[in-house]
Amino acid sequence: MLIVDTVAVLLGGVLLLRFWMQATRVRPPSSVAQFTFQLSDWLVRPMRRLVPGVGGYDWASLLGAFLIVVLATSVRWFAGYPFDLIMLMALHRFLQWILYGFMILLVIEAIFSWVNPHAPLAPFVRALNEPILKPVRRVVPLVGNLDLSLLVALVLLQIAQLVLDMLFR
Repeated sequence: MLIVDTVAVLLGGVLLLRFWMQATRVRPPSSVAQFTFQLSDWLVRPMRRLVPGVGGYDWASLLGAFLIVVLATSVRWFAGYPFDLIMLMALHRFLQWILYGFMILLVIEAIFSWVNPHAPLAPFVRALNEPILKPVRRVVPLVGNLDLSLLVALVLLQIAQLVLDMLFR
């Protein structure tokens, strides 16, 4: 079960990153692009025949991530879980992955800002976080020239995680 979940999280995370990069129109550094596309092309390319990109979004990547979650969760079927419960668990895990992905990106940006704001990947991560931080920055003012929007966004994502967990209990 651990191996299945680990592989699913890695592949699902890459598919969600691929979706988010295209949704935000952020061009990744070549190393990130090569890793992301090589790891996910085997699933995304055939799915694009069934689910074309509409509105500038790569729906095949998003649907692929959901299918990975469903496959990883369906292992519980062998333990006697009913199909409808497996699908609810898969939806819950999928939404968790999205929220955790945003949290991880925000933490990576915080680390870059403390350690090396001019690191080669820093502008890429900053661009991925911009759609999340922009609305928060409109509401949260600078405090003594300190931008707390990243911290506020992290707290809001954690609250969303708690609400999600309460809904799926």
